Amino acid sequence: MAARRPNPGRTLVVFFLVVALSYGLVALAGVWKPKLGLDLQGGTRITLIAKGDVSSAGLTEARGIIEDRVNGSGVAEAEVSTQGNKYIVVEIPGESRRDLVETVKRQAQLRFRVVAAVAQGVAGATNTVPSTGNGTGIPGNNRAPYAWADEKDKKNKTKTPTPTPSPTTEAPATEAPATEEPSTGADDPLVWMDNPDAKSLAAFNKFSCPASGEPPTVDDDPDKPLITCDENGQKMLLSKALIEGTDLSGADTLPPSQQSVEWGVDLNFNRAGTTEFARISEALLNTQKQFAIVLDGRVISAPTMNGLITDGNAQITGQFTEAEARSLATSLKYGALPISFEKDPPVELVGPSLAGNQLSAGINAGLAGLFLVMLNCLFYYRGLGLVVIASLLTAAALTYSLVVLLSELAGFTLSLPGIAGLIVAVGITADSFIVFFERIRDEMRDGKSMRVAVEAGWLRARNTCLAADSISLLAAVVLYIFAAGVVKGFAFALGLSTLIDLAVFFWFTHPMVSWLARYPFFNRGHAWSGLSADTLGLDSIPTSTVGGKA
Repeated sequence: MAARRPNPGRTLVVFFLVVALSYGLVALAGVWKPKLGLDLQGGTRITLIAKGDVSSAGLTEARGIIEDRVNGSGVAEAEVSTQGNKYIVVEIPGESRRDLVETVKRQAQLRFRVVAAVAQGVAGATNTVPSTGNGTGIPGNNRAPYAWADEKDKKNKTKTPTPTPSPTTEAPATEAPATEEPSTGADDPLVWMDNPDAKSLAAFNKFSCPASGEPPTVDDDPDKPLITCDENGQKMLLSKALIEGTDLSGADTLPPSQQSVEWGVDLNFNRAGTTEFARISEALLNTQKQFAIVLDGRVISAPTMNGLITDGNAQITGQFTEAEARSLATSLKYGALPISFEKDPPVELVGPSLAGNQLSAGINAGLAGLFLVMLNCLFYYRGLGLVVIASLLTAAALTYSLVVLLSELAGFTLSLPGIAGLIVAVGITADSFIVFFERIRDEMRDGKSMRVAVEAGWLRARNTCLAADSISLLAAVVLYIFAAGVVKGFAFALGLSTLIDLAVFFWFTHPMVSWLARYPFFNRGHAWSGLSADTLGLDSIPTSTVGGKA
């Protein structure tokens, strides 16, 4: 039974249908341009400056956490690097996003404390009030979200004093933070909150929150009571830390639901955190005593406990925007920074003008390289050079559609090193054609007709090209795994282009040459075909259609 001969025309039709399908998906996505990196479209550069003397290990660990935070926020091609022994530079492509800046800067020291007293924290406030609920806990399936109460809720809510003492009126608070420090709070915090020591109360009454609403400057020592403020300018006297942020096993964004129209953050505690949280929940259940969630020394929520929570699952909800909730969840998920950085780090905007020049230079370099390769192939291979040009244009079209799709679906960002990877791949693709065409010429020099030489040369060239592309692909994979920053973009682009080269070589170049071999212009060795007798160094072109010489 005769072997089934390949149908090059059908292969070409199927291949072009695949290319058309890729552009159909691009049209459905509604995006015709790939996402560009910081070096091509501009973006934000944040320079974090470490406080004091820090170890290289601590700086490296902080860099890794910040990189995880930024990538966890859905940003691709963000570059995080260390400079010297005290700087971490974060470069984020695209439009400036305040939430990402806050995600990068946040120290993410999370602690849970109970509230002993609350008062208006601005300078001039005189009355300390008992710890009463300004948040809500909604029980259900053993889960109770923490929540801020907005101002309307506070006005409508009747507050019932609890056994928490109300210290007597003190003199107006000064502008500066207290000179006295609270005591060590050696007693059980759940007992101490009902009867705080006099030293802590005195320090509390002398403390004042920043009038501008900025975060207070406090020493958040987990082993001591803390005097700090919330975002509304209320100062609070808090116990020593009951649960550390390190007891969190996970944090994720909580979207609005039927029970809550606000964004929040889901928290999951480990075994130690779950046990302690259950003890706190039981002690505060159905009282107006508050449980403060303190992030980087500032109270972000201080709710009451209206449900018994024993499974270690809790929520922070409140007046969050979606971006704020995602930023907080990302910071908590990837942990606290091991070192402290100076306040208000420099934030620079990288303008699109310089980036645009680099993009133009990269595109021009790519076009120049492509043109020179085409010109050389056309000069050397003549008619067959047209196949090279068609193959390169087809590869370019397929590459562009896949880059756009990957940008939209997988967050791939094209940077200048990525463009370099695509340019390098032009040479790899051209090598495949050269190997194939030279094999065809060798077979014709052995006396085979072009139609026979194409298939015989294909069998020999195929293995060579597969070996070469496999090495290139392996190098791209290794580089992508072990490299960092924008070098990954180069590796990804190189690997993608290598795969596209294989697809074009197998399903376009080979069937195209097989199809052209049917026409006398090529199989009879026209002077401009690239397969003439003079080109091959022969007296005449073999015309046998049954295989020529063995």
